Amino acid sequence: MILYEFHLNPLMLDIYRKVPKDLTQPTYTGAFISICCCIFMMFLFLSELTGFITTEIVNELYVDDPDKDSGGKIDVSVNISLPNLHCDLVGLDIQDEMGRHEVGHIENSMKVPLNNGYGCRFEGEFSINKVPGNFHVSTHSATAQPQNPDMTHLIHKLAFGEKLQVQNIQGAFNALGGANKLESNGLASHDYILKIVPTVYEDLSGKQRFSYQYTVANKEYVAYSHTGRIIPAIWFRYDLSPITVKYTERRQPLYRFITTICAIIGGTFTVAGIIDSCIFTASEAWKKIQIGKMS
Repeated sequence: MILYEFHLNPLMLDIYRKVPKDLTQPTYTGAFISICCCIFMMFLFLSELTGFITTEIVNELYVDDPDKDSGGKIDVSVNISLPNLHCDLVGLDIQDEMGRHEVGHIENSMKVPLNNGYGCRFEGEFSINKVPGNFHVSTHSATAQPQNPDMTHLIHKLAFGEKLQVQNIQGAFNALGGANKLESNGLASHDYILKIVPTVYEDLSGKQRFSYQYTVANKEYVAYSHTGRIIPAIWFRYDLSPITVKYTERRQPLYRFITTICAIIGGTFTVAGIIDSCIFTASEAWKKIQIGKMS
């Protein structure tokens, strides 16, 4: 029997064989391509690093009530100026399809006189049920109704739910903010038709905040009945959308960042090597042609 001895040389496992420096030839073209290659790789690296550090906000839509712990309530914040209506006449009325009918809501509300007492700025915070309904600013709760109440107004704020202090979200959280009806007919009623859209914001830690956006359409009219002209009011008629908008903060995973950087380095070196090789080969061929012509 013949026995063979096999000795494994660790150097045989080296797939990155080195070429001695005296067998390589530096060129100006190669130096130029190397510099461009390093600049290009640095640019791509900084771009990817910026994308890795920056938080991305992804939005999605789904059908559900996101804030089930709210007890079926939505917080509302309103701020409106009526420059031609005395504060004693201004009131807030709330009603909905669950049978709620509240006239002259005063809890968490404030009236600030304007124009030497001839006008009023009404600010209030209250809750509404998650069913279709309305709330309106009117003179219905006044002890004595004025003959010609002037409902011209300027809406500073109308918002639902928690205020989201996020700069990257362009949403309609205060769609009526700045609505100016100061030049409208003072005896006219104003209807604002609101479609409230539940909104969820989830940060990187997984904490969720609940708010509401809304779309709005409005009309202005003077209403009459068989007894004469109906007392004008500023109506906010609302309904809830079944669609929920969710914003989620996300950051690029570390493994994806590392993979991208490796791809940038490897791809840039490969392409640069191909370009340098092609230029060098063409240059050598051109030199041989020139030498052939001289001889």
